[in-house]
Amino acid sequence: MKVLRTILLSLSLYCFNSQLQAQAIGVDDTKNALGLVNLLTNNSSCMQTNNESVSGDSFTLGKNSYGSFTNSSPNFPFQSGVVLSTWSSTQSSGPFIRNQGNNSNSWLGDSDLNQALNINSVNATVLEFDFTPLTNTISFNYFFASNEYQDDFPCKYSDGFAFLIKEKGSTTAYQNLAVIPNTTTAVSSMNIHPAINVTNLTPCAATNESYFGQFNNSPTNTSPINYAGQTKVLNATANVIAGKTYHIKLVIGDDRNPYYDSAIFIEAASFNSVIDLGSDRLLATNNAVCFGQDYTIDTKLPANYSYKWYKDGVLLTSENSPSYTVKSPGIYKVEVTLTPSVCVVTNDVKIEYTPEIVLKNSSLIQCDIDEDGKAVFDLTQAYSEIKNNNSGLSNIIYYENITDAQAGNNPILNSSNYTNLSNPQTLIAKVTNPYNCFNYAELTLELSNEIVPSRVATITGVQTSDFAGNKNTVIIEYTGSSNYEFSIDGNYYQDSPEFLNIAAGSYLAYAREKNGCGISNPFPFAILDYPRFFTPNGDGYNDTWTIKNLNLLPQATINIFNRYGKLLKQFNSPSFSWNGTLNNYLLPADDYWFSLIFENGKNIKGHFSLKR
Repeated sequence: MKVLRTILLSLSLYCFNSQLQAQAIGVDDTKNALGLVNLLTNNSSCMQTNNESVSGDSFTLGKNSYGSFTNSSPNFPFQSGVVLSTWSSTQSSGPFIRNQGNNSNSWLGDSDLNQALNINSVNATVLEFDFTPLTNTISFNYFFASNEYQDDFPCKYSDGFAFLIKEKGSTTAYQNLAVIPNTTTAVSSMNIHPAINVTNLTPCAATNESYFGQFNNSPTNTSPINYAGQTKVLNATANVIAGKTYHIKLVIGDDRNPYYDSAIFIEAASFNSVIDLGSDRLLATNNAVCFGQDYTIDTKLPANYSYKWYKDGVLLTSENSPSYTVKSPGIYKVEVTLTPSVCVVTNDVKIEYTPEIVLKNSSLIQCDIDEDGKAVFDLTQAYSEIKNNNSGLSNIIYYENITDAQAGNNPILNSSNYTNLSNPQTLIAKVTNPYNCFNYAELTLELSNEIVPSRVATITGVQTSDFAGNKNTVIIEYTGSSNYEFSIDGNYYQDSPEFLNIAAGSYLAYAREKNGCGISNPFPFAILDYPRFFTPNGDGYNDTWTIKNLNLLPQATINIFNRYGKLLKQFNSPSFSWNGTLNNYLLPADDYWFSLIFENGKNIKGHFSLKR
C-alpha cells in the first residue's frame, strides 16, 4: 500500500508539472534578425524592410537573449511574437521562479538607450532594421515584464527599454515610442505599478496603475512567463511619411546592474503600416461632430493609391479620393490598395453628430429718459428667449459684431449693464452646448421715449403682517421682466418690495421700472391694528374701541370677552365700535379680550384695557 501511495503521489506531481509546462510559453532562441523581423511584420508587402540585425547575450554559450515565442495559455495576451530580454530568452518560460539572474557585466549596455532614458544600461538586447512604410502610420502591440515587480523594487529602480525611431541617415535624436499613452514618460516598473506597501520595506504610492497588468509571484502562481509582474498590453504608434525610409531600434537593458531581469514581448504581425483615420467621434466621449458641420476623414496618403469608401457597409461608388467629407452620422470605412506593392489596408471610424442648437432672435426695448440716444440694457433678460428655454445650453456671450463672435474677440464683459452704441443696435449672441459646439442669434436693442407696456410691472398682491403695533410688515407681490423699485405712498421708493414697521392705515402699492419705462397701477391695501386701551369718559378722545380700516376687508365677526371668557359683545364689520357697556351698563376698568374671525377662517386674537 505504501508503494501504491508513492506511485500515485509521483503521478500527481508529474501531471501537475506537465500542466504548468503546458501553460507556459515556448521560446525559440535560434531565429536570426530577418526571421524575427518577418515574424513582427508577417512578411507584409505593406512595408519594405532591410538591413536587419540583432545582438544581445554574448557570454552564455549556446544561448541568446532574443527569440520568438508561442503560447497556448488563455492567460497570456499574445499567441506568438518576439521576446527581447536581459538574460537568456529561454528563461522567459513560466512559471515564475524567484531568481536574481546571473548575467555578466561584460555584456554591455546601449548608448542610444542610455540617452533616450537617461540611464546607465548593461546587458542590452537590440533588434534593429530599416523600413519604408506605404501608409502614414506604423503601430505594434507589446507589454513589458520584469522581475523588478517584487519587494519594493518598483519604488527604487527599473530596467529600461525603448522603441526608437528616426529617418534613416538623420543626425537628430531618436523618438521613443514606448511611452505611457498621451505622455512622453517611458514605460517601466517604476512608472507603472500599483501602491507598494511591503512589511519592513520602503512603501510608495501607485503610479499609472491603470496600465499595470498583474503580479505573477503568488505562491499558487501558474504564470506562463518567468517574470514577477507585467504591464497591460500597450500600443506603440508613430506618424510617418509614406515612401520615406526609417530606422527602428528595439532595445532593452538592465539599469546599473545585471540582476532581476526584464523582457519585452511584441505581438507577431502587429508591426505594420496602418491608416490613421483619427479617433471615433462619439457623443459618449464628448467629441461628436457639431450639428451642421462637415467633417473630413483624411487618409493623408498619396493620390496615386486606389481608394474605396463605404458608409455603414455600403460602397460609395463615386468616392475614390484619399479623403472623404462626412455630412451625416455613420460608420465610414476606407479600403486602400497601395502601390507598388499591391497591398490592401483598411480602417474605419464612427461619426456621430451632436443635437442641433436651436436659438431665437430677440429684442430689448429700453426707455431713453433724457433723450440722449443712450440707455443701460440688461442683456441677461433675453437669455431664456434666445436659448428657447433650453437649460442645457451655456450662458450667452454677447459680441458687438459677428467677426468678433466668430473669432472670440472682445466679448461684452458686463451683460447686465451694457450701454448701447446706436439706436437700433444689433448684438450677436454666441451660445455653446455641452459638446463645445456653438450657434449664433441676434439681439436687437431699441430705445423708446414712450412707456413700454412690456416693461411695466403688475402688482398681483400684498402680503401684510398686521396687529403687530410698530412691527407691522408689507411685502409687495408683482410680475415683470425688468428691474423695479417699490413704494407704498407714491413718493418714497426703495429697491426691496418688503416694507417694515408700518403703521396701521390705508395704502397704495406701486412698482416703478428703474429706467423710466413705466409704473404699475396702484394697488390698495390696508394695515390693521387695534388700540391697546380706550377711555370711554365722554371727552371725545378714545371714547370707543374699534379696529381701524376693517371696513376695507371682507366681512368679519368681532367677539369681546371679559377676563373670565364670558362673551360680552358680538359685532359684524364694516361698522363696528364698542363704548365699554353691556346692556347700557358701564363695565368696570379692566383687561378685555377679543377675537376677529374672517370669512376665510382666519382668526386673530388679542387683548386691550378699558380705563376710567
